[in-house]
Amino acid sequence: MQTNLAPEYRNTPDGLEAEAILRKCVHCGFCTATCPTYQLLGDELDGPRGRIYLMKQVLEGATPTRKTQLHLDRCLTCRNCETTCPSGVEYGHLVDIGRNIVEARVERPAAEKAVRWLLKEGLTSPLFGPAMKLGQLVRPLLPAALKNKVPAPAGARAREWPVREHARKVLLLAGCVQPAMMPNINSATARVLDAAGIQTVVAPGAGCCGALRTHLNDREGGLTDMRRNIDAWWPMVQAGQVEAIVMNASGCGVTVKEYGHALAHDPAYADKAARISALTRDLSELLPELVAQLQGRVRVSDEARQLAFHPPCTLQHGQQLRGGVETHLKALGFEVGVAAESHLCCGSAGTYSVLQPELAYQLRDRKLGHLAALAPQCIVSANIGCIQHLQTGTATPVRHWVEVLDEALAAHEAAGA
Repeated sequence: MQTNLAPEYRNTPDGLEAEAILRKCVHCGFCTATCPTYQLLGDELDGPRGRIYLMKQVLEGATPTRKTQLHLDRCLTCRNCETTCPSGVEYGHLVDIGRNIVEARVERPAAEKAVRWLLKEGLTSPLFGPAMKLGQLVRPLLPAALKNKVPAPAGARAREWPVREHARKVLLLAGCVQPAMMPNINSATARVLDAAGIQTVVAPGAGCCGALRTHLNDREGGLTDMRRNIDAWWPMVQAGQVEAIVMNASGCGVTVKEYGHALAHDPAYADKAARISALTRDLSELLPELVAQLQGRVRVSDEARQLAFHPPCTLQHGQQLRGGVETHLKALGFEVGVAAESHLCCGSAGTYSVLQPELAYQLRDRKLGHLAALAPQCIVSANIGCIQHLQTGTATPVRHWVEVLDEALAAHEAAGA
């Protein structure tokens, strides 16, 4: 796509990157066929090709409007279009650039700004945990819209963290909301890895991966989060004490894997960020080794054998990891199905379900309809946002796949087999 940048964007890091991405686009429109918002709305400007045109116009000097901002806001950043694109257009990076430029030039209404500020500050605050506990105490009294965002309290097993020392160690990012909302995901991860002879370490100084602020158009805040995590992890990484940095939330995983890209122009952090990205693994990438270690030590009950796997967009499109979870859970004795339209987003998309609830719930119900056709005993996924969002629309349990594997290991141990 021929592009002539406006003077203010020429020879800037954002301008140069955006121009290189735009030049790859050949207007083919394959991306519209797999874009969730285009599927729902049928508007060219609510598909990747239309949004690319909008961003190109702004980069060439056109004045963005609230309408421009709205079409960019409606994008889920699912990156399905990247998987579909035959030309390798890095749409995710482009939309981050476009949103930041539009955010700086288009004033949002006060109410919108307040909600976005509360999300990025509240969800990453030390007070989020106590607030979540309070919400769980009064959960039966909450209106449906709030009740949907407050999961039931975790069981006692969520507090059981293995204490054995192992020569092999990995770092785990606990996440910003996961310890308060679904702590069992982290402890189940530690227990499963412990069973395979791998010790899980959490660096106290690490927090939000940076995705939350970045996708709310607070780029500098997101970069600050990234630098803080690098500082927290670097002593163990530099000393060679850990073999990987493991992510059990695929949304965090895709972000940390791109620290090297995000901080490429920061002379103090560029090399460290690249090293952190190279060490980062989604938990599912450890499954081949886990299967080998845990084979014969798993007891799958008849009540939890039939699973439907929902692959998060951040796993299958962002990290380009497909098929691994299903294949390896099957090798351990589970029956795992993948629903029709598994490539489409469920509508969670970080804070999207809060900011764009109408579209988010339409996508959720469409996804759950396909999953229900598999008649699963449990729906499993790999990202807390998807899990929480899907659970609001179904009575079928929705869990992280590592929790199901952890329970099967515990059942085998309890049976003394």
